[in-house]
Amino acid sequence: MKYKKLVSAMALGAVVTVGLSACGSKEGGKSSSKKGEEAQNIAKFPIETKNKEKAKKGGTLDVGVAMDTSFQGLFDPAFNSDQFDVYFMEPSNETLFGYNDKFQIDDSGVASLKLDKDAKKVTIKMIKDAKWSDGKPVVADDIIQPYLIIGNKDYNGVRYGEQMQKIIGMKDYHEGKADSISGIKKIDDKTVEIAYDSVDPGILTADGDGGVWQNAMPAHIFKDIPVKGMESNDAIRKNPVSFGPYKMSKITRGESVEYTPNEYYYGEKPKLDKLVFRQTPTKSVVEGLKAKKFDMVIAMPTDTYPTYKDVEGYEILGRPQFSYTYIGFKLGKWDKEKGEVTYNPDSKMANKSLRQAMAYAVDNQAVGDKFYYGLRKGANSLIPPALGEYNDKSLKGYTQDVDKANKLLDDAGYKKKDGEEFRRDPKGEKLEIKFASMAGGETAQPLAEYYMDQWKAVGLDVKLSTGRLIDFNQFYDKLKNDDPEVDVYQGAWSTSFNPSQTALYGPKAAFNYTRFADKENTRLLNEMDSDKSFDNDYRIKVFKEWQEYAHDQAFAIPTLFRDEVRPVSDRVIDFNWDVVKGQHAWSEIGVSSDSRK
Repeated sequence: MKYKKLVSAMALGAVVTVGLSACGSKEGGKSSSKKGEEAQNIAKFPIETKNKEKAKKGGTLDVGVAMDTSFQGLFDPAFNSDQFDVYFMEPSNETLFGYNDKFQIDDSGVASLKLDKDAKKVTIKMIKDAKWSDGKPVVADDIIQPYLIIGNKDYNGVRYGEQMQKIIGMKDYHEGKADSISGIKKIDDKTVEIAYDSVDPGILTADGDGGVWQNAMPAHIFKDIPVKGMESNDAIRKNPVSFGPYKMSKITRGESVEYTPNEYYYGEKPKLDKLVFRQTPTKSVVEGLKAKKFDMVIAMPTDTYPTYKDVEGYEILGRPQFSYTYIGFKLGKWDKEKGEVTYNPDSKMANKSLRQAMAYAVDNQAVGDKFYYGLRKGANSLIPPALGEYNDKSLKGYTQDVDKANKLLDDAGYKKKDGEEFRRDPKGEKLEIKFASMAGGETAQPLAEYYMDQWKAVGLDVKLSTGRLIDFNQFYDKLKNDDPEVDVYQGAWSTSFNPSQTALYGPKAAFNYTRFADKENTRLLNEMDSDKSFDNDYRIKVFKEWQEYAHDQAFAIPTLFRDEVRPVSDRVIDFNWDVVKGQHAWSEIGVSSDSRK
């Protein structure tokens, strides 16, 4: 299951979802491809380990997570919002639902989901005897618990979005008018029924924002913890209880997480004695591979691919990512009281021609080729190709056209005065645009400079927000809080399996960092999530219309689609990285020898 997560603009950071969402690690490396280095085709990479030897009993798996910031350590999906924490949760956290090759919820998880479309109700039923890592059974109260937290008025996270607000009685509960959520009913210890004002196709998808919440929370732990400040509680940060194959046994905040087998795991007993996930700077990760420090590296930089592609003792797995990088424009603020976007038509970046011109000024395909060896490609849409038919392949997107960029600016009244280097705004006032981009690795600075140089070439005065690149966590804090230091930013999303864009660009989406909202955008988003969109042909038609509208409005400019690679030691067995076949990858993984060679 995927959530929309925040990611760094240099690498993956999610998603999210649920949502969030974006998605990450910052990638270091050279700013241009080596002479003669062939562009990579991700379809030719293996997706699972080739080692067919028998697993040895026990052993320790060492995993590096390539990142240039400390992970936050918010180890519950109700509270985390960036891909780093998701990586560190993978061996211990499983979702309620499994899914098929269309990402539709099936009965392969610990719970089933049935939709009564006419009654606008879903029934969730525990179908496997899962237990929490403290031995308590996973029950109906645990399915209900996250709704009580996310809907609470003191909840400080970002999951109280439009889908949550569709639940009958949720708004009254959120506003303190009710002590419970009338639309959520416990039928018995294994069964929960949820009633909605409306339902949409996303409710059947393995996605936490556009559909049913995918995760349980141990009610026997959380029911007595105040929601206000819950994100700082030890139950989230130090002693999380989960029902995946492993449990977090030692957390060194910002450095590493150790896991040992969950003795109560409902499935096949895990093979390893221990796993260690360690935060690893991108500048040293290749040397770590050469020194055989890791069994695998998560979020491996793609801009340094030639430096590790032939490292002895490893194979490189690869797959397309459910993610993209984009340039966002700040167009308003988030109204926390109302829980919605407040679009400002008079904001600095509100002129559509200005945004379009900045999009036409850059060559994203060249960025993908020169910085990422073909493992990133110029993007045409805010919907990545990994989502299949929902990406409008006929949409050209923004490709470099400097003459068009200059004409757009001229026609919109952004003109220079005699003797001046930069254009003024249509009122004749000086225009300085503040651009926020993330720090990390050797690619971050030259890439940010490339964008600013291209914008300068069409007469725009663009300077780095704060005068320098910004740390990942501080960067997203600025976006969440609508810092006036940010007019334009380079961000990224790790998206969910549900193609709906409401949780990222809807008027009630906290993840809508551009703060763009208008009637037509809202209408199209509502249509893609309408009852009529249970007809997939109709839904695809609406998605095409929305992509064309988003392209025209240019509130967010997609820049790069991403592929990802993962170095895995030759001693690792039974690891499948396919997003469908690998749903239980961490319960199946093992090693065939005591040491890496």
